[in-house]
Amino acid sequence: MTISRRNLIAAAAAAPIAASLPRVALAQQLFESILMFVPAAPGGGWDGTGRAIEQACKGAGLVGAFQFENVGGAGGMVGLPRFVNQRKGMANAMMVGGSVMVGAGIQNKSPVTIKDVVPLARLTEEAGVIVVPSSSPHKTWKDLEAAIKENPKAVSVAGGSSGGTDHQLLGKIVKALGRNPREAAYVAFAGGGPANAAIIGGQVTAGISGYSEFAEQIQAGRMRPLAVSGNRRIPGVDVPTLTELGLPVTAANWRGVFGAPGISTAQRDQLVALLTKMHDAQGWKDLLAQRKWTDVFLAGDEFAKVLTTDIADTEAVMKDLGLA
Repeated sequence: MTISRRNLIAAAAAAPIAASLPRVALAQQLFESILMFVPAAPGGGWDGTGRAIEQACKGAGLVGAFQFENVGGAGGMVGLPRFVNQRKGMANAMMVGGSVMVGAGIQNKSPVTIKDVVPLARLTEEAGVIVVPSSSPHKTWKDLEAAIKENPKAVSVAGGSSGGTDHQLLGKIVKALGRNPREAAYVAFAGGGPANAAIIGGQVTAGISGYSEFAEQIQAGRMRPLAVSGNRRIPGVDVPTLTELGLPVTAANWRGVFGAPGISTAQRDQLVALLTKMHDAQGWKDLLAQRKWTDVFLAGDEFAKVLTTDIADTEAVMKDLGLA
């Protein structure tokens, strides 16, 4: 095989350009760009997950650029139909979602639900924490437990979307204490800011959310954590689990990523490969530790199977609450 003088000159000219490009990008970049759809307002848990994915993927050289779109409301039920209808078949589109969206779809009897998008990967799990304002007369979990057991309707509890993970946890607690979950005095808030203000101001008796949502207020001494809802204690957080305290209740808020409907199996697999490489990157591991997120990575068909079970379990809890 002979090489012409023209080709040799072209190859020589291209060599310095190739050498100047980042080696990580040349070796690993899987997507030039990703559209990250967040069916919630900026600043919340889903938005934080999407931004963390961006940081980890760009840090590892897996994606060149991210474009974000936030559409909040109704536990994801406002944004989800838009993603399904407007991003159909888009091979580089991903949506952040999670357990809150499962409950919201059931409660709202939505014609478009989490079943209409493509499961890519479950990423994280965050245990809930039950808090009271620092001025509360309820000094321990047993104090609050006794109040709920005596009269659930008199113990108002702030949390996220109605029917979401926080609401479901309260329903499980009330049921485990021998009362009707429908007696739960749950107060739903659209965002963490208003919920925090209501708890600190004593407008409600207690609050439930993921630990990261209340961490700043707890550290500042404005809230007192009484119990967490995970299977084990949160690393670095000296707060007992409900099971340690004698109540057989566990619950966690999982978050994951979904692809647009209409993508091919090959396109789905490419997105799964991206998330798998991101999960293995040190940058992602560092973010998990910083944010106290539990790593529960599960991808592709395995995630789809677990999601089916989760939907059925959530439907049962929602019926107990009178929301399904």
